[in-house]
Amino acid sequence: MARRAAGGAAPSARAAAPTRPPPRPPSPGPRGASPCPPPSPLPLLLLLLPLLLPGAARVGALEIQRRFPSPTPTNNFVLDGAAGTVYLAAVNRLYQLSGANLSLEAEAAVGPVADNPLCHAPQLPQSSCGHPRRLTDNYNKILQLDPGQGLVVACGTIYQGFCQLRRRGNISALAVHFPPAAPPAAPVSVFPSMLNVAANHPNASTVGLVLPPAAGAAGSRLLVGATFTGFGSAFFPRNNSLEDHRFENTPEISIRSLDASGDPAKLFTYDLNPSDDNIFKIKQGAKEQHKLGFVRAFLHPPAPPPGAEPYAYLALNSEARAGDKDSQARSLLARICLPRAADGDPEKLTESYVQLGLQCAGGAGRGDLYSRLVSVFPERELLFAVFERTPSGPAARAAAPAALCAFRFADVHAAIRAARTSCFVAPAPDVVAVLDSVVQGSGPTCEPKPNIQLLSEQLDCGAAHLQHPLSVLQPLKASPVFRAPGLTAVAVASVNNYTVVFLGTANGRLLKVNLNETMHVVSTQALTVASGEPVHHIMQFDPTDPGYLYLMTSHQMARVKVAACEAHASCRDCVGAADAYCGWCTLETRCTLQQDCANSSQPHFWTSASEGPGRCPSMTVLPAEINVHQEYPGMILQISGHLPSLSGMEMACDYGGDIHTVARVPGPAYDHQLAYCNLLPRAHFPPFPDAHDHVTVEMALSVNGHDIVTANFTIYDCSRIGHVQPREACTSCLSAPWPCFWCAQQHVCVSNQSRCEASPNPTGPQDCPQILPMSLAPVPTGSSQDILVPVTSSAAFHGTALECSFGLEQSFEAMWVNESVVRCNQVVLHTAQKSQVFTLSLQLKGRPAQFLDSPDPMTVEVYNCAVGSPDCSQCLGREDLGHLCVWSESCRLRGPLPPPSDTCPAPEIHLIEPLSGPLHGGTRLTIRGRNLGRRLSDVAHGVWIGSVACEPLADKYTVSEEIVCRTGPAPGPFSAVVSVNASKEGHSRQHFSYVLPTVHSVEPAMGPEAGGTRVTIHGSHLHAGSELQVLVNGTDPCAELLRTDSSITCTVPGGSMPAPVPVCVRLERRGCVHGNLTFSYMRNPVIISISPRRSPVSGGRTITVAGERFHMVQNVSMAVHHIGREPTLCKVLNSTLITCPSPGALSNASAPVDFFINGRAYVDQAAVAEELLDSARVQRGGHFRLDYLPNPQFSTAKREKWIKHHPGEPLTLVIHKEQDGLGLESHEYLIKIGQVACDIQIVSDRVIHCSVNESLGRAEGQLPITIQVGNFNQTIATLQLGGSEMAIIVSIVVCSVLLLLSVVALFVFCTKSRRAERYWQKTLLQMEEMESQIREEIRKGFAELQTDMTDLTKELNRSQGIPFLEYRHFVTRTFFPKCSSLYEERYVLPSQAPGSPGSPPTQETHPLLGEWKIPEERRPSMEEGVGLFSSLINNKHFLIIFVHALEQQKDFAVRDRCSLASLLTIALHGKLEYYTSIMKELLVDLIDASAAKNPKLMLRRTESVVEKMLTNWMSICMYSCLRETVGEPFFLLLCAIKQQINKGSIDAITGKARYTLNEEWLLRENIEAKPRNLNVSFQGCGMDSLSVRAMDTDTLTQVKEKILEAFCKNVPYSQWPRAEDVDLEWFASSTQSFILRDLDDTSVVEDGRKKLNTLAHYKIPEGASLAMSLTDKKDTTLGRVKDLDTEKYFHLVLPTDELAEPKKSHRQSHRKKVLPEIYLTRLLSTKGTLQKFLDDLFKAILSIREDKPPLAVKYFFDFLEEQAERRGISDPDTLHIWKTNSLPLRFWVNILKNPQFVFDIEKTDHIDACLSVIAQAFIDACSISDLQLGKDSPTNKLLYAKEIPEYRKIVQRYYKQIQDMTPLSEQEMNAHLAEESRKYQNEFNTNVAMAEIYKYAKRYRPQIMAALEANPTARRTQLQHKFEQVVALMENNIYECYSEA
Repeated sequence: MARRAAGGAAPSARAAAPTRPPPRPPSPGPRGASPCPPPSPLPLLLLLLPLLLPGAARVGALEIQRRFPSPTPTNNFVLDGAAGTVYLAAVNRLYQLSGANLSLEAEAAVGPVADNPLCHAPQLPQSSCGHPRRLTDNYNKILQLDPGQGLVVACGTIYQGFCQLRRRGNISALAVHFPPAAPPAAPVSVFPSMLNVAANHPNASTVGLVLPPAAGAAGSRLLVGATFTGFGSAFFPRNNSLEDHRFENTPEISIRSLDASGDPAKLFTYDLNPSDDNIFKIKQGAKEQHKLGFVRAFLHPPAPPPGAEPYAYLALNSEARAGDKDSQARSLLARICLPRAADGDPEKLTESYVQLGLQCAGGAGRGDLYSRLVSVFPERELLFAVFERTPSGPAARAAAPAALCAFRFADVHAAIRAARTSCFVAPAPDVVAVLDSVVQGSGPTCEPKPNIQLLSEQLDCGAAHLQHPLSVLQPLKASPVFRAPGLTAVAVASVNNYTVVFLGTANGRLLKVNLNETMHVVSTQALTVASGEPVHHIMQFDPTDPGYLYLMTSHQMARVKVAACEAHASCRDCVGAADAYCGWCTLETRCTLQQDCANSSQPHFWTSASEGPGRCPSMTVLPAEINVHQEYPGMILQISGHLPSLSGMEMACDYGGDIHTVARVPGPAYDHQLAYCNLLPRAHFPPFPDAHDHVTVEMALSVNGHDIVTANFTIYDCSRIGHVQPREACTSCLSAPWPCFWCAQQHVCVSNQSRCEASPNPTGPQDCPQILPMSLAPVPTGSSQDILVPVTSSAAFHGTALECSFGLEQSFEAMWVNESVVRCNQVVLHTAQKSQVFTLSLQLKGRPAQFLDSPDPMTVEVYNCAVGSPDCSQCLGREDLGHLCVWSESCRLRGPLPPPSDTCPAPEIHLIEPLSGPLHGGTRLTIRGRNLGRRLSDVAHGVWIGSVACEPLADKYTVSEEIVCRTGPAPGPFSAVVSVNASKEGHSRQHFSYVLPTVHSVEPAMGPEAGGTRVTIHGSHLHAGSELQVLVNGTDPCAELLRTDSSITCTVPGGSMPAPVPVCVRLERRGCVHGNLTFSYMRNPVIISISPRRSPVSGGRTITVAGERFHMVQNVSMAVHHIGREPTLCKVLNSTLITCPSPGALSNASAPVDFFINGRAYVDQAAVAEELLDSARVQRGGHFRLDYLPNPQFSTAKREKWIKHHPGEPLTLVIHKEQDGLGLESHEYLIKIGQVACDIQIVSDRVIHCSVNESLGRAEGQLPITIQVGNFNQTIATLQLGGSEMAIIVSIVVCSVLLLLSVVALFVFCTKSRRAERYWQKTLLQMEEMESQIREEIRKGFAELQTDMTDLTKELNRSQGIPFLEYRHFVTRTFFPKCSSLYEERYVLPSQAPGSPGSPPTQETHPLLGEWKIPEERRPSMEEGVGLFSSLINNKHFLIIFVHALEQQKDFAVRDRCSLASLLTIALHGKLEYYTSIMKELLVDLIDASAAKNPKLMLRRTESVVEKMLTNWMSICMYSCLRETVGEPFFLLLCAIKQQINKGSIDAITGKARYTLNEEWLLRENIEAKPRNLNVSFQGCGMDSLSVRAMDTDTLTQVKEKILEAFCKNVPYSQWPRAEDVDLEWFASSTQSFILRDLDDTSVVEDGRKKLNTLAHYKIPEGASLAMSLTDKKDTTLGRVKDLDTEKYFHLVLPTDELAEPKKSHRQSHRKKVLPEIYLTRLLSTKGTLQKFLDDLFKAILSIREDKPPLAVKYFFDFLEEQAERRGISDPDTLHIWKTNSLPLRFWVNILKNPQFVFDIEKTDHIDACLSVIAQAFIDACSISDLQLGKDSPTNKLLYAKEIPEYRKIVQRYYKQIQDMTPLSEQEMNAHLAEESRKYQNEFNTNVAMAEIYKYAKRYRPQIMAALEANPTARRTQLQHKFEQVVALMENNIYECYSEA
């Protein structure tokens, strides 16, 4: 398509465009016609951009071809190039993948297995282990391919580093079973050293390398390097065990046999001849100083020359020593010579072992040292290695500084030879050392052997008689080639004279760095492989196609194409990208890999990046300029650059638009070729653009159908030049780049000089006749004058008739004065402007459009005095411009007579601004008026403000109209007029005031760090001055300033960090206004989530934005990328919530969301992780997206468009909704009928029900039915009002009587049918409405409760937390429940005054917690007796006999048994292991007794001492679980129950409530309660005033209780005042107040009963002010409200029997009509609201924490299983019942029913009733019998019937998890119990407990003595005698202790 442009100077086609732009659509015109020059080359900066900005990664540089995700973390991979297979090892899995597409071919599970790192591998026949084996994950450590034997070697962490030999080609099959299985295989002796191959810890390093068999030898060998994980290392299990099975069996480096077909007894052994010497093992004492971490093992060179062997290399780190700050990791490279031929001399591994350090450091000293090796890759003669500075922690790995260095193998080889020479031949200091820390080493130091001549092989590989192993002391050093943070992997390829380095990073990116021959970075590219997943340190190229790279991240395997060359469209882009893999395929005109270009191996077919863009094909056309009037036989094309010989190829010249001409070449040539081409046919010449003399044409050389190179040539026409520039025709003609000539006589430009007449013609631009410019004085309008015009080179024109042209229709006569001057006669020019400039031209007379050249035009200025000078000063001031004007009532031209006066009137000042300024001056004062001077000098010293001068500014002065001056400083504040003296003096009417501005505050005083906060600075005189600046932090300006006299408003800039910064108000760029202002930058608001995440495409849906710190947000808007329409404004609800209407969208799609907070784009700081090489790649708006779905579609039930409706009848609409996926809530719909809203009652997925209650009008009409969702409106139908009764009547009259009867009958039938249908629909609607109301009530209740509970959780975190009872009180309340309730009533005194919340209440302590109160005279004997009795109790035989003897007594009641068990628990609390043994023995007796009868009944009740002992034991062992895991969800459930009950009405007398879980406590009345927010003041509990929420139906006692709860929520309940201890006073007005009571003189009497006063009774309004205070007089007239006589008082409802009275009020009658059972739905509402809290509690109870497993539960359940197994009880149901009876029902149900055992709270009767329902649900969940429920079942069981099956699964899963736990030994359990005893030692007075136990002993003394006498063991140990001693010491004891239990 032709391109055209004007140009005086055409481009030269000799520098033709070297590249071709992307193809364009064909057009009828020739290709590329354009008069414009080709685009200039890119600026150097853009070409260097990849070097200057590494982040500018080119698109398409890398491409992920395939991925394979792994469900478990990946460990290793290996490539099988011959088979095209990838083997991938992950945790517990091995995968075999196809190499091309990474599809799964086979897999094998290798874990988890039962294992313990302190146990030998189970493959050892003699292995036994006393440690429990637990399920252990298998982390792969070695994955190596042995193609010679068809094996895949896989070693993992399990079984001390066990290896498997799997089959190549089928990873799921074992190739060799090792150790060999039982017969027929021969028995093989297996030793630990054959099994302990790899490291046995996930974080310990291991490398492996399959070594080829030596010449003549059979079988491969396996080189292994493994980190030491034995005793003393950080990897050894920390359980104080000294068993270490790895120290003697696992060396750091070893070579093992891998001969799968040989002797199985040799497999994996070191017995490789010599036997045990092929290992490198560090001595035990030196392991701390030599912690080796292995990186990689490799062979080099991979293909050695014939007769040579490769070396085995190990890259490793000697890790830094723990605790040593100066210690750093050392990077090492170790070399080992491979074993020689089988017939050669044997050689130990350590003989050839030599290591040397690798140091990668810049020139900045030690601080620039990268000390730790991360990854290595050998490439030809170089070893590339990635190093890092040791990160401070795992999280810092991604940002740890890292660098790439390169080392030469030749330098390694030379350093090793020099070291051995130094050690054995020519000693040199600090060169080499012998590693004496190795067990297999030869000796401590080098020993020179002067008589031995070392052979070349010995210099390389050492010898047995030489010291070994060696360490080179001086490291090899290299400077970083490339630096970037977080590098983890490296792979290198040498491609086309480039070195291409691929680098993996810790955040999942792959970098591609192209290095030139001098190792300098040429370009970089980046690709994200798996965001956030570190790249594994091993990367490998595809062995069969090096164009692909395999790499592994933590959960993915990826195949990456090393280059995507097709992204580059031109040769310059392709070659200029400096991508070593990409080059320009010339004849195919595309960027490709070399192998993808045909004939690329031949010269000139493919241009590589190393050759540079200069070798791209280019072409020059000869001739480059073509005369349009001349014929050309053809064009010569000069072609250069990389291009194969074109000889013999099909060629053509392509001009575009399907226009081609034939092209040909004379013969073979390469770099510089010539081609011949026919010119574009003249018929296809492009037209010349207007005002242009040339057009540029683009052409391309087409070879085999491909346009391979392009160039431009120009077509010109000299004759057009005179028309293009008529006033410079000659000059332009002779200056043109084309060969043009000027014919002076014809006045034309020609391309052929022969066309000119013989007269002399100019040859250059300087020879052209032309006007010389001359300056002329301005002339007044209408005046006549002669103008002399100088000319030059005009000899040929002398005498020619000329005219003077000024661009007007009229021209003036021109006369030649001489050869160089022309005079324009009597020129008269007119202007209506103040001044106008005319251009003068000399035109040839009678020859229009032909002029003498005027390259520099001559101008004449014409002025008009009457225009533009409204006052004297302006008029006279024009004199400076050369205008001769005078002032005489107006401005006019000066006449011949002198002016009457040259002075002007006094200045008039109309306006001054500003009107005030600071005392220090500097204000730019603007004065506007008239006659303010003719020139600046008139007023230079004439402007004053009072006595203070104001200096005019020259650049701001406007003659007569405006003066801008800078005020001077004033000594103090004053006000004065402004005077201007310009020969006369004028004064302003306004005063200018000097003031002293001050500032005193800024609000808001804080804002987000991102800036944008709009602040207001308050002060005085802030409007003063002309220039205002507000600087934040000294330099940052506050933008968008607005100010008044007392305030300044501006927008704060962003800050650098959260901190307070100074704010400076500066006037006139001078010092800050007095006043210390600070603004605090705070952490930016954070957006956590948005919901919902879907919106209709019309937008308008309310999106709730949740986050933090929104209190600083002043304005916020929401925008959607790409498809969004205008942004929407949002509303801030509170500090954590914002609501935004979703913007409309252009299409249905998912798009990112942007938020603009305070005008600043929100950036998710957590997502701004440091982006490698791409700092601009920060996603604004974080990870939030909005899915746009189609607008919802609605229709009426029958899809009708007209709906008839009779006015006055109720209207219910059923609207069908299409499935939309938006998940809209009912409140998001707005349905209107006309302007009347339709009340939505039911919303489901497909149907909406709504009804209209108000009248739609009686008149007939049509009303549209519209539905609105957000911004979307849809009219679904039209409602037609009115009826057709008249038509029916007319029809009846016309019809016959028979027809009338038929119609009437039919009408009756239809009416009844319609009524029946309407009744059915109404019933259905009521049912759906009821269901909808329940659902809505649950949803709203849950939302409110969630909000309250969220606030409560925050309060718990801020305050003292959950009010747990201390352990001692937990124990006493749990062990002695009835005793504890009596104890509370008897001993707990009223709490302290609220005014002193810090002082604890004075209380008496529980007897078991206090002193042993006995008479002092009896104390010695009684203490001795108790001590002796304690020793008896600690005798197992005595205690068991004692318990059995008491239990055999009939009067020893259940209460006594429980009391004895609890006292024994207290007495033996310090010896829980002994207590447990006693309990187990007693339980065995109980089990024996139960097994003989019905074993399922065991432990069901607490009827024996041991059952209560078990309860107490569980309470002690489960206390930490209760407090740390279950306590919080249990407390939140209690709070949620209380909050939910308080949401509705509660009858103060009956206790029944609107919201409850217990049917018996349900208030079966529809009593509406409205909330009241009361402002209450109360000097107590640490707070002064609060807003308290109560219900208007609450009695005053209920209100007091809610107030106390609000004020004392951070104080334990035992310290609260009671409601009867306080008075509540209401301040109805400033002068009137009332004491509020439940009963007073105003109480209402109904049906003979007094109604308790409520808030509604007193008519207390919303927001009323109340005061609560302690009272001295306790109001005891009523006692406890719930104990009031219902015959005399009532609160909300009258007793039900009263409803049967004959006299009933209307309200009562109405109430009876409603079925009470209808209110049972409130149980569902309350249940649904509390469901989440109950689920959380049950999950907490029935879950196992990894860090704190329930050891006691595991121990006891195992005990039960053991007992069942001993007695042959195999029924699983029996075991389930035993476990349930021992833990859930014995302990947890007790806790669930009695929260006061755990927390210091109040348990009301109503909460107790609700907890009973929950406890029943828990009991049912633990039961195994099916619940037989029906309509008559109690609601307490029906309520949770749906959830019970799910809960049962949780219980069974819990039991299964307990069963799967590792069994506990007796020692471990005893240690745990001892720790529990130690934790709570000295909590109880055991003497008191012993004394109480003694009372039972005394009471049943004869029976106990008899039992002791009957027992042989007791007789032998004389236990009865010791018991008699106790009795003797304790006899006559008058102590009477509290013994109730």
